[in-house]
Amino acid sequence: MKSSATLSRRAKAVGVATATIAALALVPTGAAFAAPGAQSCDNRNNNTIAKLLECVDADGAREHLEAFQQIADENGGNRAAGLPGYEASVDYVVDTLEAAGWNVSIDTFDFEFTGPSELEQLTPVQAIYETGSFTGSGSGEVTGNVIPVDINLEGDRASDSGCEAADFTGLDWSGDNDIALVQRGTCNFGDKAFFAEQAGAEAVIIFNQGNTPDREGLIVADASSRTDGTTVKHTIPVVGASFQQGVALAAEGSTARIFVPAPEQRPQKNVIAELPGKNDDNVVMAGAHLDSVQAGPGINDNGSGSAALLEIAENLSKLKPQNTIRLAWWGAEEEGLLGSAAYVNELSQAEKDRIALYLNFDMVASPNYIFMIYDGDESGFEAPVVVPEGSVQIEDLFESYFTSVGEPYDDAEFSGRSDYEAFILNGIPAGGLFTGAEVVKTAEQEAIWGGEAGQQYDPCYHLVCDTIDNISMEALDVNIDAIALAILAYSYSTESVNGVPGKNIPGGLSLPAPAGPEGTVGSDGGHTHDN
Repeated sequence: MKSSATLSRRAKAVGVATATIAALALVPTGAAFAAPGAQSCDNRNNNTIAKLLECVDADGAREHLEAFQQIADENGGNRAAGLPGYEASVDYVVDTLEAAGWNVSIDTFDFEFTGPSELEQLTPVQAIYETGSFTGSGSGEVTGNVIPVDINLEGDRASDSGCEAADFTGLDWSGDNDIALVQRGTCNFGDKAFFAEQAGAEAVIIFNQGNTPDREGLIVADASSRTDGTTVKHTIPVVGASFQQGVALAAEGSTARIFVPAPEQRPQKNVIAELPGKNDDNVVMAGAHLDSVQAGPGINDNGSGSAALLEIAENLSKLKPQNTIRLAWWGAEEEGLLGSAAYVNELSQAEKDRIALYLNFDMVASPNYIFMIYDGDESGFEAPVVVPEGSVQIEDLFESYFTSVGEPYDDAEFSGRSDYEAFILNGIPAGGLFTGAEVVKTAEQEAIWGGEAGQQYDPCYHLVCDTIDNISMEALDVNIDAIALAILAYSYSTESVNGVPGKNIPGGLSLPAPAGPEGTVGSDGGHTHDN
């Protein structure tokens, strides 16, 4: 379990997240607002919940999504860290924020860029497979024999392939170029690659497990850490494959060619925007990662979170908040949460202490969505990390909002598997929203949220088809209001989260007690695990 230091100024929160805010009955999503008009929204101070929610909407966010799609179209089909599409995305975000009047800065961090990898089967069939290198992979080109390691292609396909050194004993690693073929399951990817290299393999292919529909496709993830928490840097190439590709590669007499290009230093950028508050020692942060994977434009993952924050920023630019608002668009999240980790790690303890809370929005418009809220109270999942005090109250606020507008919701595991990880590791309360990735929707969930059972929440997760057509406007519309409400509410008071008194929000805010999660999610809701 990961540990997290508790900051000395964190006070135990008392009551629900809205206890310190005066009363206002919210109008539910879908109810009739008197549309204020674009010019009115551009020029007025949206200092109440009612005003802000009149102006913030999914259509405004979609304009930013269309801009991200155009950027990808003009830059090789993606917006990935280290490539021109990401740099163009940074420029777009900066220009949009500066035009809205925010104080914008660029936070640069070191980044080791690895270009596209290659996987080709030579015998007994010839085929070129889509692939990618795992984080922590070495580089180089290897052509040689494929050696399956304790794999299970039949029945339940239960697998602990490559999880211990004994799996590799008794196999012939005497060839000049032996390629270990290991199957996803049980332990961290870092263990599988580590033991393969120790046994004498010159390269590793990790293929998906194939035991559930969401474990059929190409898997490319992080192999830089072992199950015991130690980090590891491999000196041999480590690439991914789908389950069916693994089946083909496991055939007797199989040979293959693997290529992982040498990495190069390409420093990357986080975009940070601030709206100064009267209490500049109490900072309300919200963030979303701006980069896509190399395989596609990343319009849901995570153009959706990035666009939502841009739309909200444009409509909060005239606000004079009590607490400083700081928004972040993170780089290289898809490469291992690198941008957010670099940002937090470079802060002094005094600067960390100023951050009251962090809100994370990663994939908030999945086409086959369910609404999920990070499970700060661990009612649905025992968190694999220490949950900082105050995170429960953030979850309560989001749950109360969804209840107020009649939208059912469920828990997403408080796992640290997105950009909030660096914050919670430093004891900063966190929360967020999520609409799902590669996990398959159940019939029970279809009955609650609609969509299609038996299909992934996002069928285009990490694929070329994550385009502007891969967005649920309904999910985006509900979530953008929830995000806007939370940012505005905490800009006035974070007392329920960290004990720092604020002031009442003009017009007040009254939300019902949470209805409670639906209890339908039997996994982490779609954030990829290390095994």
